Amino acid sequence: MRAIVEISDKQFVVSQGDKLFVPLQKSEEGSEITFDKVLLTSNETDVSVNPSAKVNAKVIRHIKADKITVFKKKRRKRYRRTKGHRQQLTEIEITSLSN
Repeated sequence: MRAIVEISDKQFVVSQGDKLFVPLQKSEEGSEITFDKVLLTSNETDVSVNPSAKVNAKVIRHIKADKITVFKKKRRKRYRRTKGHRQQLTEIEITSLSN
């Protein structure tokens, strides 16, 4: 069984046992999270839209992504700026999908 779930305004295709990185969630490591915004569920034979479907997940850890370097420059004006950014992510494991 697979589902398309919306987590923090981003959509993910998930199935039971998947591990994925999502934007930072306000939960402690080891706790359970339930996602209510399930957009679509599918089995091997049929696809359905069920507004009462839920996805349960377990928080594994909180991490930071790789650093992204942002560089700005205006030629012939002596203007250069360098900034770095590391996005905060949460690694979750999908424990169950319910209809």
